[in-house]
Amino acid sequence: MTTFSRRDILRQSAFGFGSLAFSAIANESGAIPRLRARAKRVIFLCMSGGPAQLDTFDYKPQTGKKPHPGSVYEFSQHGESGLHISELMPETAKHADKLCLLNGMHADTGIHAQSFLQLHTGDRLRERPSLGSWINYGLGSENENLPGFISLNTSKPSVYSSSFLPSIHNGTPIGVNGENMNTASINNIQSGHLPLAVKRRQLDFTQFMNHNHRSARPHDSKLESVIESMELGFKMQMTAPGLLDLSTESKATLERYRVGMQSGPVGTCKSTDFGRQCLLARRFAEAGVRFIEVNHGSWDQHKNHRRDLEANCAATDAPIGALLEDLDQRGLLEDTLVVWGGEFGRPGLTPGNGKDETGHNAKGFTFWLAGGGVKGGYVHGATDGTGARAVDGQVHFRDLHATILHLMGLPANDLKFQHAGREHRLTGPEGGKVAHEIFA
Repeated sequence: MTTFSRRDILRQSAFGFGSLAFSAIANESGAIPRLRARAKRVIFLCMSGGPAQLDTFDYKPQTGKKPHPGSVYEFSQHGESGLHISELMPETAKHADKLCLLNGMHADTGIHAQSFLQLHTGDRLRERPSLGSWINYGLGSENENLPGFISLNTSKPSVYSSSFLPSIHNGTPIGVNGENMNTASINNIQSGHLPLAVKRRQLDFTQFMNHNHRSARPHDSKLESVIESMELGFKMQMTAPGLLDLSTESKATLERYRVGMQSGPVGTCKSTDFGRQCLLARRFAEAGVRFIEVNHGSWDQHKNHRRDLEANCAATDAPIGALLEDLDQRGLLEDTLVVWGGEFGRPGLTPGNGKDETGHNAKGFTFWLAGGGVKGGYVHGATDGTGARAVDGQVHFRDLHATILHLMGLPANDLKFQHAGREHRLTGPEGGKVAHEIFA
């Protein structure tokens, strides 16, 4: 006599969606251990290329009689906290009391591709699940009609890939490799060739065949993820187009975010309509997307440091200020963690020597966080007198990852996935140290 377990029955009824629901319930009931969450979602403002921290958020004034590498732009103190912020970031500076500066960041390498991959995945050399995918895997999406992870103005698939995690946790890219962000959308979510009800019947039939195919492969997680992704794709047709349509936003809002107002490319600074990205990030956060990455590049300014840095700051400062303002006013900042930074930093210029060139510095640089349970108007860590290396409150990428996971209610070093005969985690074999000092 053939017997069926409860799991078998769930798999073989309702096109297998009972199994998917059961998996979600099992996940929510403690399959992945949970902590008290301070944040529900993350907006990662990724400044690729290596932002010059000494001319933005890590003030290094001249001391002594002999000029030394340091800040070449004016800094002033802002907010009740008195945070030192560069003159290049006046709109962001208005939110100084929301910012938690991590001035002791450091990484393993000054090679762009490797450090950028490590920032996103924890590994310098191999494709691994990205931070957004790990969070989506651990928590799932807040909105069943939208992806849990969206990457705007993205580049290499390796930085938004779920790798060996189930493919449903892949990041959904909008605007790839320099695509015009004014027209970029989610691929294949709009189609008028059939009425919605007919599309539903078509999908149900396809899923019925998928279920029959899967019944002979009960442990094929990739196939199950494809089935789940097809259902999500159908649901997105009803939700995503409206979120991508900014025509419902007021003229004043569009102007605050500087949507469509960025000038053409200047040096390394690309015209990517960063304001549109930030406004979309706010809308996706409101709609329940768990992890949103907003990309701007390139901050890789080896020559013409001043010209290119000024252009990059001018393109990003006002949209970031508008995003922080809106999140705060709408009550979202409390449980939205905003993260700003790039794959490493840059050495300081020496005033008066006539040079306008910088290199790479992975030994000491700056990130900042806001909202999501971190202290505002706070500086954690420091570099030495010339910004050459982190000397206090050092935070490695794996520590940053651990801290973000912890704020999201996930145990940093216990969130694991079995693959190729061993357990993997975002924080790698070494594990990450949570920066509890920055928690509000």
